[in-house]
Amino acid sequence: MKKTIPLMIVILGGIVWVLWVFVPHRLLQDVFYYDFYVPWIRAMSPFGMLLGVISLCMMHTAKIRRKAPKWQYSFFFFAGFIITALAGFIGGTQKGGLYMWLFENMQMPMSATMFALLAFYMASAAYKAFRARSAEATVLLVAAIVVMLAQVPLGVKISKYLPDISQWILDVPNLASKRGILLGVGLGSVATTLKILLGIERSYLGGD
Repeated sequence: MKKTIPLMIVILGGIVWVLWVFVPHRLLQDVFYYDFYVPWIRAMSPFGMLLGVISLCMMHTAKIRRKAPKWQYSFFFFAGFIITALAGFIGGTQKGGLYMWLFENMQMPMSATMFALLAFYMASAAYKAFRARSAEATVLLVAAIVVMLAQVPLGVKISKYLPDISQWILDVPNLASKRGILLGVGLGSVATTLKILLGIERSYLGGD
């Protein structure tokens, strides 16, 4: 019963959601969504956030206790979490408050620094990926060079046709590959959804 009842709830909820997507009836479109789903989501969201906070605290506490690699950084997590939470509770989140000051003067510069560092990792990965070891890698290298040159003024000076070629690469082969990837992701999502609805996939119940 411990697994049967949650399984039946998931199957029933999944069937209702499928009907909500495909059946344009007022009972499903308005009554179910606005009178049932939205209030429950608003009621469960705080508990989901609380569960996430508890999970993070338990993970960092375990790292400190086990002296895991880089466990010292877990203290920064607790300090940042406590200070930010107190700033939000005491001063509110309005413009000019302590919370927004922390966000604008600490969070945003740290985010900018992280993305700046990611640029070097992306350049390193691009160098490794674009080395012309095969015909496919050569095509990828040439296409990447054309697209990147077309984004800077130097590319227009090299050739006035470079922006048009770059746009064609983005609109035709690149878009075709993106659509193929999205189709694969969509089919995989449908297959996983059907496995959950039919009770074949039960990993969310815990255990093996």
